Amino acid sequence: MTAAPLRHAISNELEISRLVTGLWQVADIEKDGELLDPEKAADHLETYFNAGFSTFDMADHYGSAEIISGRLLARHQNARRPQICTKWCPEPGPMTAEIVRTGVQERLDRLGTDCVDLLQFHWWSFEHPAWLDALHEMTRLKEEGLIRSLGVTNFDAAHLRLALADGIPLATNQVSFSMVDRRALGQLSELCASSDVKLLAYGTLCGGFLSDRWLGKEEPRDLTDWSKMKYKRFIDATGGWAGFQRILDAAAEVASKHQVSLANVATRWVLEQPAVAGVIVGARLGESEHIADNAKLFSFSLDVEDQKRLDQAFRTTQNVPGDCGDEYRRPPFLTASGDLSHHLAEMPLAHDAAPVDQRPGAIRVLTGSDWEEIAGYCRAHKVGDRILVSGTTAVAGLSRAVAPGDAAAQATYILDKILAALSALGASAKDVVRTRIYIVDEDDVLDISKAHGRVFSDIKPANTLVVVAGLIGDHRVEIEAEAVLVDSKSVSD
Repeated sequence: MTAAPLRHAISNELEISRLVTGLWQVADIEKDGELLDPEKAADHLETYFNAGFSTFDMADHYGSAEIISGRLLARHQNARRPQICTKWCPEPGPMTAEIVRTGVQERLDRLGTDCVDLLQFHWWSFEHPAWLDALHEMTRLKEEGLIRSLGVTNFDAAHLRLALADGIPLATNQVSFSMVDRRALGQLSELCASSDVKLLAYGTLCGGFLSDRWLGKEEPRDLTDWSKMKYKRFIDATGGWAGFQRILDAAAEVASKHQVSLANVATRWVLEQPAVAGVIVGARLGESEHIADNAKLFSFSLDVEDQKRLDQAFRTTQNVPGDCGDEYRRPPFLTASGDLSHHLAEMPLAHDAAPVDQRPGAIRVLTGSDWEEIAGYCRAHKVGDRILVSGTTAVAGLSRAVAPGDAAAQATYILDKILAALSALGASAKDVVRTRIYIVDEDDVLDISKAHGRVFSDIKPANTLVVVAGLIGDHRVEIEAEAVLVDSKSVSD
């Protein structure tokens, strides 16, 4: 295999450098309230830019990273200019056109530009269906010219497929991907192979742990750097320090063979995965700049022998639990704090539960659908310890069928709606004891079953699946569920 090119076209509108400079550590540097001087910090970015690393990645919550990058942009108002990738990470809630435009405009204002090169969207809980509304609004802003390319961050394969099937023109999905965290090698890479989406990989050096500095060293105990606090949790989740050292040993052998650094090997391994367009390596501005070492990344490639040696080490460790992005959505939260306290004060529910006047002690969930009033039903009803969830289809707004041509994508959306109703009643997937699935085409059985298994593979409720003559409109699947709460108390207590 030849050395990877320095640049990659992620869409017709945008080409990026394959090694992207990540600015998340700006937030860590500024966490005590003292902001970096924007012009001096932009000088540091200029060094990366002049070395050919012209693409920079940041987010709305990375301290003043957007402002600093805006100063760099202002210096290069010509064809040879930096490429800016930023993120909008709103709290879960309604996503109206006004809310989305305000969020996007804030990114433009902080960057001092009228069009952001790559705007990436992060959503904290897929039980809140407004994420799809937000992406449709962002698509309209892309058509207006405010966004050059549109991406997402921390989406698993199921929800990336759902977004694509619903017509969102996504170019990228930014996910954790490293020799420690290999989740993206599975279904996510398979989906990328069949679509135009490419992965942007962050965490490729695990906060600096995947480097010569930690080879053969004792396990650290007192960490204060947010990045290292986070990725130490990844190491612990995959089997601990001993297994991690075996990966370092293997990477060091490969590095010695090619006369490069261990970090080069770790980054190169991710970069050579077919789904990956670019790897994001963090820069701690003014403190530790590894431009010369990063340039060596394109001077070698991994051969079959190298891959076998690394695979041997990988097999001695465990997989990171869950799917891509789960570290931000469910326990164990593999974040710096071990929870979401650095990001959200709380995870709001998608719906509220209310008592049923006609049945004392009963509680129900309404989602605000016009059909609930027209037909006289609720999404879910709790009586005693039993919860009954109505037959649910993939409907957005009043009547639009989500992902009309993709039964698996519809099943994913439906199951999110069911889980949201259960959450409002103090229940979760683990309380589900029965599901019933109605489909219109038996060719969809496997895909729908896999979507069901993604949620219930460990729980294994009783299940019935039947092929019916038809469902209304473009709906290819409908699902209902029953749950039982053991030793539960009413959510109104």
